[in-house]
Amino acid sequence: MVCDSRTFGHTSRVIAASFGAVSVDKLYFRQLLSGRDFARDNELAQQMVNFVYAIGDRDTGSCVLVDPAYDVASLIDLVEQDGMRVAGVLATHYHPDHVGGSMMGFRIDGIAALLERCAVPIHVQKSEVEWVTKVTGVDRSHLVAHEPGDIVTVGDVPITLLHTPGHTPGSQCFIVQGRLVSGDTLFLDGCGRTDLPGSDPEQMYDSLQTLSLLPDDTVIFPGHQYSPAAHDTMTNVRRMNAIFKPKSKDAWLGWFGA
Repeated sequence: MVCDSRTFGHTSRVIAASFGAVSVDKLYFRQLLSGRDFARDNELAQQMVNFVYAIGDRDTGSCVLVDPAYDVASLIDLVEQDGMRVAGVLATHYHPDHVGGSMMGFRIDGIAALLERCAVPIHVQKSEVEWVTKVTGVDRSHLVAHEPGDIVTVGDVPITLLHTPGHTPGSQCFIVQGRLVSGDTLFLDGCGRTDLPGSDPEQMYDSLQTLSLLPDDTVIFPGHQYSPAAHDTMTNVRRMNAIFKPKSKDAWLGWFGA
């Protein structure tokens, strides 16, 4: 089937995160685990336990894939089996296990392979553009460079792009209908590393403080399954995740800044 990018709505610049009213029946939201739901025979996918998300509008049949990697053909097939078509990609950050590229001696399928099948936009934060092009080899003409707080609309479903630097310069999370797709910024237990190229511990602290202000009933959907649960509420994550225990930036940097 041909993937469709024409159903994308406008992208508008906003500052506040949106939890707009979208009916449960209208919202298409699927969480897929690497090594289990797709790329079942890929040992690296099994080891890295990445989550890929499909978010869309059931009425229009359009959706976006968040961080498609390892086996993008299977991911496209899975959403098409649900009666959806891929209209774009939302990338949380540039690391190869999220967008494709080389890592630990392995070549990972990603957005470059997806573009061979689907001529769709790849949505990234503007400060991540250079990193994504370098790692994936995708020409920047395929990327849509966003400002913090932009909204991408899929059908009639708005998705807010929340810039959360720290793990990488242009790391971003996605808010849709009371859900936070948090990438490698926030896990249910812990947060993304801050000792990699482009990382910044102080920015990570600030980003985590921003996320901690989200409503208590926000459901967190992380970029990896590093905990037994696949998702949890912000109330529980705030209470149980050690990264929220320090009471100041200096204390946090002393614990987690290395």
